[in-house]
Amino acid sequence: MTQHTAGKGIVLFAHGSRDPLWHQPIEAVAAQLRQAHPSVPVRCAYLELSTPDLAGACQELLALGLRQLVVLPLFLGVGRHAREDLPRQIAALRAQYPAIQIQLEPAVGENPLLLRLLAQIASDAIRA
Repeated sequence: MTQHTAGKGIVLFAHGSRDPLWHQPIEAVAAQLRQAHPSVPVRCAYLELSTPDLAGACQELLALGLRQLVVLPLFLGVGRHAREDLPRQIAALRAQYPAIQIQLEPAVGENPLLLRLLAQIASDAIRA
């Protein structure tokens, strides 16, 4: 197994679903990220109804020797999960792994780039 002691790993964190089709966009983002950055380990993690959970995905990355993790919430809205549940899980991970840098990014729904892209998709639908 390759050691990534100097690099970062990323966890794409989403809500989860029992429906396997629901996972396809999340996995597609992970695949595109792996293609664009082949040296960066990528894992998907889910809050509920799917596996792995956040702790499991982080453990997989830490087993590679990583010392830095980035957690990107793939939530459009910033509801209770993004405001309360995820920060609580991040705090628990930081307490469990004090030597590991765990960077929690804002939910993608807060990113102006995504908002512009969604508006462009809606504009394209109007023109269709």
